[in-house]
Amino acid sequence: MSITAQQVVTLHYTLRDADGEVLDDSRRRESPLEYLHGHDNIVAGLERALDGHAAGDSLTVTLASVDGYGPRDEALVQTVARSAFGGVESLAPGMRFQAQGPDGPRVVTIVDADASRVTVDANHPLAGQTLSYSVEILAVREATRAELAKGHPLAPDVAASEVEDKKFG
Repeated sequence: MSITAQQVVTLHYTLRDADGEVLDDSRRRESPLEYLHGHDNIVAGLERALDGHAAGDSLTVTLASVDGYGPRDEALVQTVARSAFGGVESLAPGMRFQAQGPDGPRVVTIVDADASRVTVDANHPLAGQTLSYSVEILAVREATRAELAKGHPLAPDVAASEVEDKKFG
C-alpha cells in the first residue's frame, strides 16, 4: 500500500542539521512515529516527500527551511516586561513558555532576562535551518473513521473499540 492522504503511517526517522549533527532520533523513544498523512501532523516538506512510498522503503529527505519549520523571522524576537511572566521567580535563557499571541497560543523561548525585561523568541527552534531526515517506513494502513474525525492516529485500544462498534452497532 502506497502512502496517500487519509492513511496512518508508522516510521522511524533520524533528524540531522546541515552539519550532520543528530537533532532527534525516533529509535530513542518507546515507539516509532505514527501520523495521519494529509492532516498536517508532520513537517509539510517531509509529508510531500513520503507521498507514494510504501512500507519497507527507506529514504533521505533534505529540506530547506521553507519546507521545514519556515524561515527565521527576527520580528518574532521581542523584549517584554518581566511582569508578563507573573509569578515565575527564575527565568533563564532556553526556558520555554506558552504565550497568547494575536494568532492564538504560541511557544516562546527565553533568549535573555534581567530584573525588568525578558527577551523572547517565538520562532520555532529549527526555523531557518536546512534539515535532513533519514526515514524508514514501517507500516501504512487506512485510518479509521475516529482517526479521521480526530485528525491524528488513536491508541490501538481506541481504534479497536471503533471496530467493535461497527460489529455490534
